Amino acid sequence: MPPEPFFSGPGLDRADHLRVDPDAIRQLASHVLARQLIWENGAPAIGEFGQLRWETVTGSPPLFLGLDGDSPCFSHLPDGNAAVDARAHFQLLALVDVAEAPTFAAALSLANWHRRHGHCSVCGQVTEPNRGGWSRACTSCSAEHYPRVDPVVIMLAEHDGRLLLGRQPHYPPGRYSALAGFVEPGESIEAAVARELKEEAGIDVTDVHYLSSQPWPFPSTLMIGAHAIALDDSLAIDTNELDDARWFTRQEVIDALAQRPEASFQAPPPWAIARTLLEAWLDGLK
Repeated sequence: MPPEPFFSGPGLDRADHLRVDPDAIRQLASHVLARQLIWENGAPAIGEFGQLRWETVTGSPPLFLGLDGDSPCFSHLPDGNAAVDARAHFQLLALVDVAEAPTFAAALSLANWHRRHGHCSVCGQVTEPNRGGWSRACTSCSAEHYPRVDPVVIMLAEHDGRLLLGRQPHYPPGRYSALAGFVEPGESIEAAVARELKEEAGIDVTDVHYLSSQPWPFPSTLMIGAHAIALDDSLAIDTNELDDARWFTRQEVIDALAQRPEASFQAPPPWAIARTLLEAWLDGLK
């Protein structure tokens, strides 16, 4: 199996077969072990030891998250319609227990989608949660809308034993990471990797292959990790996208991941798939 970045893993049993049965959902909500997620500042609340915080179910929560053993898990929609700023919640990620991260990601992505889809894209009328919160139904034309996940490629380009990493304007000082970009309509993952590397760094690549993926709930993307071989090391950086891009040696990557004083750059944080990709590269991409 490929490496599992933060937010990956099984999480809750999503019990898809129960979503189509409103009576079953209501019975689960009244179960003695049923619980609902607590929200704080637009994100799932985190306890002292990194666990998600839950409380007794009240009313009829619209979101059925799934089953944790015999415990049905629900969530109300958090208050507010404003989009969630990912950076405002990054400090939470250092606190979330790894085992809780998949549920955190699913709940936050689903809530973000509901915030943005209160009206039907077909006729413009109001929509309401349906199928345990995993879709929204239009109250006028009966169109049904499902949560969308936007695919993003994030890739390591390698040339002669060195890796290409770049830094975006909003990164902390010294931070370098893997290049990334959205997959466009009518485009394969491999084509997106090649296009993004050409657009942002001016390099041509071959031998593109998949490494691992990560759900990213800010607001709802799927990060698709890949590796490619660059045909040469000449760079033409798109300064509209990147502040800088450089080739780094294996030892420089080792020093950065170990946070050594002599490190030439600051590595991505543990919850970023870019960190997982760097670790996999040092391990021989097994």
